[in-house]
Amino acid sequence: MVWTVLGPLGAQIGQTLNLSPEQKGLVVAVPILSGAILRILLGLLVDRVGARNSGVIAQLVVTAGLALAWIFGLPNYEATLLMGLVLGFAGASFAVALPQAGRWYPPNMQGVVMGLAGAGNIGVVLDSLLAPRLAEAFGWKNVFGFALVPALLVLIFYAVVSKEAPGEVKPKRLSDYWTLFKDPDAHWFCFYYTISFGGFVGLASSYVLYFKGEFDLPSVQGGDFAALCTFVGAVLRPLGGATADQIGGIRSLYRFYLVAGLALMAAGLIHSLAVNLVLFVVASGSLGMANGAVFQLLPQRFRKDMGIMTGLVGAGGGIGGFYLASSLGFSKGLTGSYQFGFLIFASLCFLAIIGLSLVKTRWRSTWGALAGARI
Repeated sequence: MVWTVLGPLGAQIGQTLNLSPEQKGLVVAVPILSGAILRILLGLLVDRVGARNSGVIAQLVVTAGLALAWIFGLPNYEATLLMGLVLGFAGASFAVALPQAGRWYPPNMQGVVMGLAGAGNIGVVLDSLLAPRLAEAFGWKNVFGFALVPALLVLIFYAVVSKEAPGEVKPKRLSDYWTLFKDPDAHWFCFYYTISFGGFVGLASSYVLYFKGEFDLPSVQGGDFAALCTFVGAVLRPLGGATADQIGGIRSLYRFYLVAGLALMAAGLIHSLAVNLVLFVVASGSLGMANGAVFQLLPQRFRKDMGIMTGLVGAGGGIGGFYLASSLGFSKGLTGSYQFGFLIFASLCFLAIIGLSLVKTRWRSTWGALAGARI
């Protein structure tokens, strides 16, 4: 929730600071990029000090950032970008939560378990529903103060009750990470998650700006529509993981990428509020399910290296989100329309399908044949 709070506030912050469409696109995109990079660092930290300690450290940084933004505000564009960098620690907590959850469960349950852990994306829905309303009633600076309340409660609860999964995790050396990064499969997983999660979070961060810019909707109504689209993607993530458990991750991803790509292509070509809303619900839902399917496959291939691989793959997802959110802003600023941003990202969904065709036989005949789950 805290990670993407600048998204639904983007229109109001942009109006106060007199930002251009390109600048507003970067404001909502920087937290995603920051989270991407920091996921790698937290993935390294998880293997060294444990998931619990890493999670506490990340949450302390985030609460400090929220407190400073609430007290001093964001007086200019540069300060807003700096706040986005701090909020990246909230998105980076993904590299803590998934290994901590996944290590408790057997291979044939990874899809649904990772999907449930990743369904924390529901926080984006709370952003879209609450942030514009709170900003309208109390001013957008005070939204950071309101966000401090759940952030502090979660920090306290997590510090008291969370536990490390049983079994010893041997810390990796930096050379081990470089060796892992040279594995072609690591690049494929980063690419697939760049499309699925990048699409989901990039769209989630851009919906309010899109609905206001294209249809001149009030921020609150745009936030409601954004919440609907994002809610579907978040709640369907566990279903995507469970589907992958049943029919295999590769087969599931074929379907999810195809539906998302077609929906985004249509959204770029059609300009109708009702139709576009339906298409975005479909796109976000499909990408959310694809997130679950990717993380059904990942533990089968890299179970012993889930800390760093969650960081690497999560970074790929964050980079995809940064690209989508920023490219939509640049598309609007340069052409007056979001069309080209949607069409380019739709083409990436189809490119992911081609990529699956290139690796499916090798995956199923090598590590997939030894996995305790359907590939």
